[in-house]
Amino acid sequence: FFFSILPPISLGHLLILLSRIHIIYIRVHTTPLLYTSIQPASQQISKSLSIFNMFLVSGIMSTLASVFSMSPAGLILSVSTINLGKPSAWVQEFVGTLIMIAFTFSPGKWVGVDSIYVEWTAHAVGVVLADYISNGPHVNPAVSVTMYSLGKCDYFEMYTRIGGSMAGGLVAFPIFLQFSESLSLTALGGPAFDDDNSTSEEADMAFLSEYLATFLLMMAIYFLSWELNFGKYHYWIKQTLTAVFIRYLIVVFPAAGPAMNPMLGTAWAVFSSGGGSLPSDTAHYAIYWVASTLGGLTSAYVYTVYAGGTFFGQKAMFGPMKSDQVEKKSSKKKKQ
Repeated sequence: FFFSILPPISLGHLLILLSRIHIIYIRVHTTPLLYTSIQPASQQISKSLSIFNMFLVSGIMSTLASVFSMSPAGLILSVSTINLGKPSAWVQEFVGTLIMIAFTFSPGKWVGVDSIYVEWTAHAVGVVLADYISNGPHVNPAVSVTMYSLGKCDYFEMYTRIGGSMAGGLVAFPIFLQFSESLSLTALGGPAFDDDNSTSEEADMAFLSEYLATFLLMMAIYFLSWELNFGKYHYWIKQTLTAVFIRYLIVVFPAAGPAMNPMLGTAWAVFSSGGGSLPSDTAHYAIYWVASTLGGLTSAYVYTVYAGGTFFGQKAMFGPMKSDQVEKKSSKKKKQ
């Protein structure tokens, strides 16, 4: 949903149009000055400064237009979210996404090409390092929405994190394409679903695949991070197990990539189109945004039923099962 409301015209083209209008405005308002009689010096200076300011603004707009017209579609909107919440959260997501794509998309392309064991190991190490170096970012809009539903972040932080991760994804694929070409490496791939050449049954399967994969991923995160305790090495063990589980989900749910991440689906689609436009087919947003977000929200509600807490500020209709189990264990101990 984040980008589907955008009009097809890019910000670069809009700025080019505005700069042309501004140039016409300058010409209309400055031409009479060339034929006016001698005026007081102060008035001439004032009008000269006004003309200079108009040309300066026009030059800046033209420069920005050329820069923005070359940027990937959606990047400017993503950058504009930096001040909606915590700017540090935006930077964390942006950097974390770059590192995550570099470390987790390269196995099988740059590392472990001939060995599935090396590929899986490299992917696991990449997941752990990306999280550790970036200090635990979401790098996933579905995760950000899910954490918001559980009260782990407020609305503005959620939106800022989504913007930061989207910006990171939109610039990551072009950057790493240049990197791979400079070193003669295999170009990175990404999750994609070809709606034009797919049946409705295949589209339904892709939707279900993204939904289930994201649901299972989030359930694994809850229990590995919050419910289990691995002692002194908790972080390293739970993060490694999470990485292995992610790789397992990639193998089990291949119908739409899988992405398990709206940012990856859209960033790759923009890159594949040459960077000039956002996906226009409804199936893309249904599969990569709706399905994965619904999977995350379903997992959040299930976890609330189990562990308690709130879901969008409301307690679940059932549970919490966890407290019931604790009470039963304590009652048994008392009887003994």
